[in-house]
Amino acid sequence: FISVLGPVPIPRLIAGEEVMLEWYPFVRRTELSAVQDAARDGGAEAIRELMHGSMSVNSVFALPGFRRSRAPLVRIHSCCLTGDVFGSRRCDCGPQLDGAFEQIKAAGEGAVVYMSGHEGRGIGLWAKAITYLLQDGGHNTYQANTALGLPEDSRDFSDAAIVLRHLLGGRAIRLLSNNPDKRRQLEDNGQPISETVSLIAGVCEHNLRYMRAKRAKGHMMPEDL
Repeated sequence: FISVLGPVPIPRLIAGEEVMLEWYPFVRRTELSAVQDAARDGGAEAIRELMHGSMSVNSVFALPGFRRSRAPLVRIHSCCLTGDVFGSRRCDCGPQLDGAFEQIKAAGEGAVVYMSGHEGRGIGLWAKAITYLLQDGGHNTYQANTALGLPEDSRDFSDAAIVLRHLLGGRAIRLLSNNPDKRRQLEDNGQPISETVSLIAGVCEHNLRYMRAKRAKGHMMPEDL
């Protein structure tokens, strides 16, 4: 079960112009019976996943009229507190978020879906800080996760697909992403995609090795970053 609230009016500056966005916060509801089943059959890890999902409130920030859009440009953005809020240049996340809003505004229709539980590709902020130290010691961004016994990428985009299907009635989107796995997960969960649009932003000396590691994992990025 997913609970969706909205639209809530949210004014935001995009490329120097105030835009009134429509905010749809959404959260996965966990039924007591599911927790009891996990406790009986799945153990601590299954319970952790259930509780993590129910505590992560995600969001859709849409241009007005999004629910009537025919080919909206949509960015599914994973939470990155270090980049989005603190302004760290160790990744490209902050510039990608700003760039996504600017491209959606220029397109005239679309939305950013902000996934709050995806910090560090799903490992959380504390573990992410540790992986930064491991990266400074020579690991790339994926190797640092596995060095801690954690998955390279544990993000789940199924809730984003469900909410988009609810808001758009099954109409296709233009996906603003470099990540082919993101498209695969959305389509596997029933959200049609008519086109993938690349989003390259914020490349600098501090994140070049990070960007190259993502490209080596199949992200759609130019050879000459």
